[in-house]
Amino acid sequence: MPMADQKTITASLRNGRLENLYYIYGQNVTGVQTVTKQIIKSAVGDNEEFALTRLDGKKIDFSELYDTIQMMPMMSDYNCILINDYNCEKPCEEMRGQTADTLNKKLIETIKEIPPYTVVIFNVTGFEVRTKKGKITDKNKKLFDFVAKNGIVCEMGLLSPAEMTNFIMSEVSANGAKISQNNARELADMCLYDILTVRNEIDKLCAYAQGREITREILDLLVHRQNNVTVFQLADAVSAFNRQSAFNALDELMTDKSNRGSVLANITNSFLDMYRASCARNSGKGISDVMSDYSYVWEFKVKNAFRDSSRMSTERIRACIKILRDTAVQLNSTGIDEKTILEQAVTKMLMTE
Repeated sequence: MPMADQKTITASLRNGRLENLYYIYGQNVTGVQTVTKQIIKSAVGDNEEFALTRLDGKKIDFSELYDTIQMMPMMSDYNCILINDYNCEKPCEEMRGQTADTLNKKLIETIKEIPPYTVVIFNVTGFEVRTKKGKITDKNKKLFDFVAKNGIVCEMGLLSPAEMTNFIMSEVSANGAKISQNNARELADMCLYDILTVRNEIDKLCAYAQGREITREILDLLVHRQNNVTVFQLADAVSAFNRQSAFNALDELMTDKSNRGSVLANITNSFLDMYRASCARNSGKGISDVMSDYSYVWEFKVKNAFRDSSRMSTERIRACIKILRDTAVQLNSTGIDEKTILEQAVTKMLMTE
């Protein structure tokens, strides 16, 4: 059973079937964490302090890993090892004098002989494993293939609309509030089906509702409709000094009349991404470095930041961020129309040099 979904793994664990090797990854980071916790719980119960070893995938000593794998369990039936974010594209922070292929080969050799009393879990929560049509297309495929042959791999993809709707209704109910199926689906749409964003919004909405039903009016009041594409278009237009495209993107963002203040936060985050990319480029670093250093999950965000920042100097990006900072102060301290304030900010950014 090399490939498995969450339901299959959960059923196997309940029946006492525990594999010695797992690889859990996917865009649903919360799902990755949930499955990981289930496996750990099945392996060591409540004895994580003694029977679980957590390792940073970027700082693995293969000799120590081998010794840990061979170590007998303490106060538990299994010795469990969790290796988080081992990236075969860049296995360690300092690659000087080493190649990814050499280090990956050492890893495979280290985990070839896992004793029956040890469980090794690889999970990915801090970078995106590149895939196409369900198949891994980067160097992580080598580790994936090894685990698929010798253990279980599980891809936690984004929830379907129906699954996300049911998830929202269940979580809201668990927090003592209520939400209709239609409004749950609307919340999923507003959050672009990103489960981390959905969880954050549910916490906020339930705290506000205090046991009452979460209505469409409450959604419109408290939830900002995500629109990453338009934010990227705005950043792209500013970097290219394209005034018309910049204001067209801003007009589209401002259609969310109840949450116009939140638009500024999204724009600012986009320029902070660009600033990080620009500083990384100046230091000879690349996309994978930025994703690792700042724990990005979505590679496309970093790729957009590298693309847009290539047309702006670091000083100009810094100037734009200062404008956005001052705009936030103005937005929170004056009675001027929000759209007017944001239009002024975009104008100032287009005039920077």
